[in-house]
Amino acid sequence: MSLSGWIKKRLFCDLAIDLGTSNTLVYVKGKGIVVNEPSIVVFNKNTGKVEAVGTKAKEMLGKTPADILAIRPMRDGVIADFEIAEKMLDYFIKKATNKRVFLLRPRIVIGIPTGITQVERRAVKDVALRAKASEVYLVQQPVSASIGADLPISEPTGNMIVDIGGGTTDIAVISMNGIVFNHSIRIAGNEMDEIIIQYLKKKYNLLIGERTAEQIKMEIGSAYPLDEPMTMEIKGRDLREGIPKTIVVDDQEIREALEDVVSSIINAIRVALERTPPELAADIIDRGIILTGGGALLKNMDRRIREETKLPVFITEAPLATVVLGAGKMLDDLDLLRKISLI
Repeated sequence: MSLSGWIKKRLFCDLAIDLGTSNTLVYVKGKGIVVNEPSIVVFNKNTGKVEAVGTKAKEMLGKTPADILAIRPMRDGVIADFEIAEKMLDYFIKKATNKRVFLLRPRIVIGIPTGITQVERRAVKDVALRAKASEVYLVQQPVSASIGADLPISEPTGNMIVDIGGGTTDIAVISMNGIVFNHSIRIAGNEMDEIIIQYLKKKYNLLIGERTAEQIKMEIGSAYPLDEPMTMEIKGRDLREGIPKTIVVDDQEIREALEDVVSSIINAIRVALERTPPELAADIIDRGIILTGGGALLKNMDRRIREETKLPVFITEAPLATVVLGAGKMLDDLDLLRKISLI
Protein backbone atom coordinates (compact mmCIF):
# COMPACT_ATOMS: atom_id res chain seq x y z
CA MET A 1 0.00 0.00 0.00
CA SER A 2 1.28 3.49 -0.89
CA LEU A 3 1.95 6.06 1.82
CA SER A 4 -1.01 8.17 0.68
CA GLY A 5 -3.22 5.10 0.76
CA TRP A 6 -2.08 4.23 4.28
CA ILE A 7 -2.72 7.80 5.46
CA LYS A 8 -6.21 7.73 3.97
CA LYS A 9 -6.93 4.44 5.69
CA ARG A 10 -5.50 5.82 8.93
CA LEU A 11 -7.77 8.87 8.81
CA PHE A 12 -10.82 6.69 8.32
CA CYS A 13 -10.06 5.00 11.62
CA ASP A 14 -10.23 8.19 13.67
CA LEU A 15 -12.91 7.75 16.30
CA ALA A 16 -15.53 9.73 18.20
CA ILE A 17 -16.75 8.23 21.47
CA ASP A 18 -19.66 9.00 23.76
CA LEU A 19 -18.41 7.33 26.94
CA GLY A 20 -21.74 7.31 28.74
CA THR A 21 -22.83 6.05 32.13
CA SER A 22 -25.42 3.75 30.54
CA ASN A 23 -24.17 3.24 26.99
CA THR A 24 -20.99 3.73 25.00
CA LEU A 25 -21.21 4.72 21.34
CA VAL A 26 -18.27 4.70 18.92
CA TYR A 27 -18.28 6.57 15.62
CA VAL A 28 -15.68 5.75 12.95
CA LYS A 29 -14.83 8.49 10.49
CA GLY A 30 -16.22 7.58 7.09
CA LYS A 31 -18.41 4.78 8.45
CA GLY A 32 -20.69 6.27 11.10
CA ILE A 33 -21.72 4.64 14.40
CA VAL A 34 -20.31 1.13 14.57
CA VAL A 35 -20.65 0.42 18.31
CA ASN A 36 -23.66 1.14 20.53
CA GLU A 37 -23.56 -1.04 23.62
CA PRO A 38 -24.17 -0.82 27.39
CA SER A 39 -21.27 0.45 29.51
CA ILE A 40 -21.04 -2.77 31.50
CA VAL A 41 -18.19 -5.24 32.09
CA VAL A 42 -18.53 -8.72 33.59
CA PHE A 43 -15.36 -10.20 35.06
CA ASN A 44 -14.24 -13.07 37.26
CA LYS A 45 -12.98 -11.65 40.55
CA ASN A 46 -10.91 -14.78 41.22
CA THR A 47 -8.95 -14.73 37.97
CA GLY A 48 -9.42 -11.07 36.98
CA LYS A 49 -10.46 -12.22 33.52
CA VAL A 50 -13.08 -10.21 31.63
CA GLU A 51 -15.98 -12.54 30.78
CA ALA A 52 -18.13 -10.16 28.74
CA VAL A 53 -18.47 -6.50 27.73
CA GLY A 54 -21.42 -4.45 26.49
CA THR A 55 -24.59 -6.18 25.33
CA LYS A 56 -23.52 -9.65 26.45
CA ALA A 57 -22.55 -8.26 29.86
CA LYS A 58 -25.94 -6.57 30.28
CA GLU A 59 -27.71 -9.86 29.62
CA MET A 60 -25.86 -11.27 32.65
CA LEU A 61 -26.95 -8.50 35.08
CA GLY A 62 -28.44 -10.06 38.20
CA LYS A 63 -27.81 -13.58 36.90
CA THR A 64 -24.17 -14.22 37.79
CA PRO A 65 -22.69 -16.41 40.58
CA ALA A 66 -20.87 -14.78 43.50
CA ASP A 67 -17.42 -14.89 41.88
CA ILE A 68 -18.62 -13.25 38.64
CA LEU A 69 -19.26 -9.51 38.96
CA ALA A 70 -21.11 -7.18 36.61
CA ILE A 71 -19.68 -3.67 36.93
CA ARG A 72 -20.58 -0.29 35.48
CA PRO A 73 -17.20 1.49 35.37
CA MET A 74 -18.89 4.83 34.68
CA ARG A 75 -20.92 6.58 37.36
CA ASP A 76 -22.57 9.99 37.06
CA GLY A 77 -20.79 10.54 33.77
CA VAL A 78 -17.28 9.98 35.15
CA ILE A 79 -14.96 7.01 35.61
CA ALA A 80 -15.65 5.17 38.86
CA ASP A 81 -13.38 2.17 38.18
CA PHE A 82 -10.28 3.16 36.20
CA GLU A 83 -8.99 -0.35 35.46
CA ILE A 84 -12.35 -1.73 34.31
CA ALA A 85 -13.07 1.41 32.26
CA GLU A 86 -9.76 0.96 30.45
CA LYS A 87 -10.59 -2.65 29.58
CA MET A 88 -14.05 -1.66 28.40
CA LEU A 89 -12.80 1.19 26.23
CA ASP A 90 -10.01 -0.98 24.82
CA TYR A 91 -12.61 -3.63 23.88
CA PHE A 92 -14.90 -1.12 22.13
CA ILE A 93 -12.02 0.56 20.26
CA LYS A 94 -10.74 -2.79 19.01
CA LYS A 95 -14.25 -3.76 17.96
CA ALA A 96 -14.67 -0.48 16.07
CA THR A 97 -11.28 -0.76 14.31
CA ASN A 98 -11.41 -4.52 13.67
CA LYS A 99 -8.58 -5.01 16.20
CA ARG A 100 -6.17 -2.87 14.16
CA VAL A 101 -5.79 -0.29 16.93
CA PHE A 102 -2.16 -1.27 17.67
CA LEU A 103 -1.23 -0.48 14.07
CA LEU A 104 -3.43 2.56 13.55
CA ARG A 105 -3.36 4.36 16.94
CA PRO A 106 -6.50 6.40 16.18
CA ARG A 107 -7.20 10.02 16.99
CA ILE A 108 -10.14 10.06 19.43
CA VAL A 109 -12.73 12.68 20.34
CA ILE A 110 -14.62 11.96 23.59
CA GLY A 111 -17.74 13.73 24.84
CA ILE A 112 -17.71 14.49 28.59
CA PRO A 113 -20.23 16.11 30.98
CA THR A 114 -19.77 19.81 31.79
CA GLY A 115 -19.71 19.36 35.55
CA ILE A 116 -16.70 17.07 35.93
CA THR A 117 -13.45 18.13 37.57
CA GLN A 118 -9.99 18.54 36.05
CA VAL A 119 -8.93 15.29 37.75
CA GLU A 120 -11.91 13.45 36.25
CA ARG A 121 -11.09 14.86 32.80
CA ARG A 122 -7.52 13.63 33.16
CA ALA A 123 -8.79 10.16 34.06
CA VAL A 124 -10.87 9.98 30.86
CA LYS A 125 -7.93 11.12 28.76
CA ASP A 126 -5.53 8.68 30.41
CA VAL A 127 -7.89 5.76 29.81
CA ALA A 128 -8.10 6.60 26.10
CA LEU A 129 -4.32 7.02 25.78
CA ARG A 130 -3.70 3.71 27.50
CA ALA A 131 -6.17 2.16 25.04
CA LYS A 132 -3.62 3.09 22.32
CA ALA A 133 -5.02 6.43 21.09
CA SER A 134 -2.50 8.73 19.42
CA GLU A 135 -4.34 11.95 20.33
CA VAL A 136 -7.30 12.52 22.62
CA TYR A 137 -9.65 15.51 22.48
CA LEU A 138 -12.23 16.09 25.22
CA VAL A 139 -15.35 18.00 24.20
CA GLN A 140 -18.19 18.98 26.50
CA GLN A 141 -21.28 16.94 25.69
CA PRO A 142 -23.70 19.88 25.22
CA VAL A 143 -21.36 21.38 22.60
CA SER A 144 -20.99 18.05 20.84
CA ALA A 145 -24.76 17.48 21.00
CA SER A 146 -25.40 20.95 19.55
CA ILE A 147 -23.16 20.15 16.59
CA GLY A 148 -24.87 16.78 16.22
CA ALA A 149 -28.25 18.55 16.19
CA ASP A 150 -27.01 20.97 13.48
CA LEU A 151 -27.48 24.05 15.67
CA PRO A 152 -25.74 27.26 14.44
CA ILE A 153 -23.38 27.43 17.42
CA SER A 154 -20.76 29.46 15.51
CA GLU A 155 -23.19 32.37 15.18
CA PRO A 156 -23.80 35.07 17.84
CA THR A 157 -27.18 33.59 18.80
CA GLY A 158 -28.32 31.69 21.87
CA ASN A 159 -28.84 27.93 21.60
CA MET A 160 -30.10 26.05 24.67
CA ILE A 161 -29.59 22.31 24.76
CA VAL A 162 -30.64 19.90 27.51
CA ASP A 163 -28.84 16.55 27.45
CA ILE A 164 -30.48 14.01 29.79
CA GLY A 165 -28.10 11.08 29.88
CA GLY A 166 -27.73 8.08 32.15
CA GLY A 167 -25.74 9.68 34.97
CA THR A 168 -26.01 13.43 34.39
CA THR A 169 -28.30 16.07 32.97
CA ASP A 170 -26.32 18.81 31.22
CA ILE A 171 -27.99 22.11 30.39
CA ALA A 172 -26.06 24.67 28.38
CA VAL A 173 -26.55 27.92 26.49
CA ILE A 174 -24.12 28.02 23.58
CA SER A 175 -23.05 30.90 21.37
CA MET A 176 -19.96 31.62 19.23
CA ASN A 177 -18.62 28.05 19.64
CA GLY A 178 -18.56 28.33 23.41
CA ILE A 179 -20.70 27.69 26.48
CA VAL A 180 -22.05 30.98 27.85
CA PHE A 181 -23.74 29.29 30.79
CA ASN A 182 -24.05 25.69 31.86
CA HIS A 183 -25.70 23.83 34.69
CA SER A 184 -25.11 20.13 35.36
CA ILE A 185 -26.83 17.87 37.87
CA ARG A 186 -26.02 14.24 38.59
CA ILE A 187 -29.65 13.23 38.24
CA ALA A 188 -30.78 11.50 35.05
CA GLY A 189 -31.87 8.16 33.59
CA ASN A 190 -30.16 5.88 36.13
CA GLU A 191 -31.79 7.81 38.97
CA MET A 192 -35.16 7.13 37.33
CA ASP A 193 -34.42 3.39 37.31
CA GLU A 194 -33.38 3.41 40.97
CA ILE A 195 -36.45 5.35 42.08
CA ILE A 196 -38.74 2.85 40.30
CA ILE A 197 -36.99 0.01 42.17
CA GLN A 198 -37.49 1.79 45.50
CA TYR A 199 -41.13 2.68 44.73
CA LEU A 200 -42.13 -0.92 43.99
CA LYS A 201 -40.17 -2.13 47.00
CA LYS A 202 -41.94 0.29 49.33
CA LYS A 203 -45.48 0.06 47.92
CA TYR A 204 -45.70 -3.58 46.85
CA ASN A 205 -42.83 -5.25 48.75
CA LEU A 206 -41.61 -6.33 45.33
CA LEU A 207 -37.91 -6.51 44.56
CA ILE A 208 -36.90 -6.03 40.92
CA GLY A 209 -33.56 -5.60 39.17
CA GLU A 210 -32.03 -2.80 37.07
CA ARG A 211 -33.04 -4.31 33.75
CA THR A 212 -36.68 -4.63 34.80
CA ALA A 213 -36.73 -1.06 36.13
CA GLU A 214 -35.33 0.24 32.86
CA GLN A 215 -37.94 -1.72 30.91
CA ILE A 216 -40.73 -0.25 33.06
CA LYS A 217 -39.38 3.27 32.49
CA MET A 218 -39.24 2.80 28.73
CA GLU A 219 -42.63 1.10 28.36
CA ILE A 220 -44.94 3.03 30.69
CA GLY A 221 -42.80 5.76 32.26
CA SER A 222 -43.91 9.34 31.55
CA ALA A 223 -43.38 12.92 32.71
CA TYR A 224 -46.90 14.14 31.85
CA PRO A 225 -50.28 12.34 31.69
CA LEU A 226 -50.64 10.12 28.63
CA ASP A 227 -53.50 10.39 26.14
CA GLU A 228 -54.22 6.69 26.66
CA PRO A 229 -53.62 4.98 30.05
CA MET A 230 -51.11 2.12 30.04
CA THR A 231 -50.50 -0.85 32.33
CA MET A 232 -47.68 -3.36 32.64
CA GLU A 233 -47.24 -6.75 34.26
CA ILE A 234 -44.14 -6.81 36.46
CA LYS A 235 -42.41 -9.88 37.85
CA GLY A 236 -40.12 -9.84 40.85
CA ARG A 237 -39.53 -11.35 44.29
CA ASP A 238 -41.95 -10.84 47.18
CA LEU A 239 -39.88 -9.48 50.08
CA ARG A 240 -42.27 -10.88 52.70
CA GLU A 241 -42.81 -14.36 51.32
CA GLY A 242 -39.46 -14.70 49.52
CA ILE A 243 -41.13 -16.18 46.45
CA PRO A 244 -41.66 -14.92 42.87
CA LYS A 245 -44.60 -12.55 42.50
CA THR A 246 -46.39 -10.78 39.65
CA ILE A 247 -48.18 -7.44 39.91
CA VAL A 248 -49.77 -4.99 37.47
CA VAL A 249 -48.96 -1.27 37.64
CA ASP A 250 -50.22 1.63 35.57
CA ASP A 251 -48.54 4.67 34.05
CA GLN A 252 -49.88 7.02 36.74
CA GLU A 253 -48.07 5.13 39.50
CA ILE A 254 -44.76 5.19 37.64
CA ARG A 255 -45.24 8.86 36.79
CA GLU A 256 -45.73 9.62 40.49
CA ALA A 257 -42.59 7.63 41.30
CA LEU A 258 -40.56 9.62 38.74
CA GLU A 259 -41.91 13.02 39.80
CA ASP A 260 -38.98 14.01 42.02
CA VAL A 261 -36.43 13.24 39.30
CA VAL A 262 -38.44 15.01 36.58
CA SER A 263 -38.96 18.04 38.86
CA SER A 264 -35.23 18.22 39.60
CA ILE A 265 -34.43 18.30 35.88
CA ILE A 266 -37.03 21.00 35.22
CA ASN A 267 -35.76 23.09 38.14
CA ALA A 268 -32.24 22.85 36.69
CA ILE A 269 -33.59 24.11 33.36
CA ARG A 270 -35.25 27.02 35.18
CA VAL A 271 -31.95 27.91 36.86
CA ALA A 272 -30.24 27.98 33.46
CA LEU A 273 -32.98 30.18 31.98
CA GLU A 274 -32.82 32.61 34.91
CA ARG A 275 -29.05 33.02 34.53
CA THR A 276 -28.94 33.35 30.75
CA PRO A 277 -27.94 36.83 29.49
CA PRO A 278 -31.02 38.79 28.29
CA GLU A 279 -29.96 38.99 24.61
CA LEU A 280 -29.44 35.24 24.42
CA ALA A 281 -32.65 34.60 26.36
CA ALA A 282 -34.51 36.43 23.61
CA ASP A 283 -33.00 34.02 21.08
CA ILE A 284 -34.12 31.03 23.15
CA ILE A 285 -37.69 32.35 23.16
CA ASP A 286 -37.59 32.22 19.37
CA ARG A 287 -35.51 29.07 18.89
CA GLY A 288 -36.76 27.04 21.85
CA ILE A 289 -35.07 24.36 23.95
CA ILE A 290 -33.41 21.39 22.27
CA LEU A 291 -33.80 18.12 24.16
CA THR A 292 -31.46 15.17 23.67
CA GLY A 293 -30.07 12.10 25.45
CA GLY A 294 -31.90 8.94 26.50
CA GLY A 295 -34.02 10.87 29.01
CA ALA A 296 -35.56 12.82 26.12
CA LEU A 297 -37.33 9.57 25.19
CA LEU A 298 -39.30 9.47 28.44
CA LYS A 299 -42.88 9.80 27.27
CA ASN A 300 -44.14 13.42 27.25
CA MET A 301 -40.89 14.79 28.72
CA ASP A 302 -40.90 17.49 26.03
CA ARG A 303 -44.53 18.31 26.76
CA ARG A 304 -43.87 18.64 30.51
CA ILE A 305 -40.94 20.99 29.94
CA ARG A 306 -43.03 23.01 27.48
CA GLU A 307 -45.82 23.34 30.07
CA GLU A 308 -43.40 24.40 32.81
CA THR A 309 -41.28 26.88 30.84
CA LYS A 310 -43.82 28.16 28.27
CA LEU A 311 -41.11 27.77 25.62
CA PRO A 312 -40.97 25.65 22.46
CA VAL A 313 -39.25 22.29 23.08
CA PHE A 314 -37.84 20.07 20.35
CA ILE A 315 -36.35 16.57 20.57
CA THR A 316 -33.37 15.82 18.34
CA GLU A 317 -33.78 13.29 15.56
CA ALA A 318 -31.58 10.66 17.26
CA PRO A 319 -31.47 11.56 21.00
CA LEU A 320 -29.30 8.60 22.00
CA ALA A 321 -26.69 9.33 19.32
CA THR A 322 -26.62 13.14 19.10
CA VAL A 323 -23.45 13.55 21.18
CA VAL A 324 -21.38 11.00 19.28
CA LEU A 325 -22.66 12.26 15.91
CA GLY A 326 -21.53 15.77 16.85
CA ALA A 327 -18.14 14.48 17.98
CA GLY A 328 -17.90 12.58 14.68
CA LYS A 329 -18.53 15.76 12.68
CA MET A 330 -15.67 17.44 14.52
CA LEU A 331 -13.26 14.88 13.08
CA ASP A 332 -13.83 16.65 9.76
CA ASP A 333 -13.11 20.10 11.23
CA LEU A 334 -9.89 19.86 13.22
CA ASP A 335 -9.59 23.66 13.56
CA LEU A 336 -12.96 23.80 15.32
CA LEU A 337 -12.08 20.70 17.34
CA ARG A 338 -8.86 22.22 18.65
CA LYS A 339 -10.68 25.46 19.42
CA ILE A 340 -13.42 23.93 21.56
CA SER A 341 -11.66 20.91 23.07
CA LEU A 342 -10.66 20.99 26.73
CA ILE A 343 -7.10 20.66 27.97
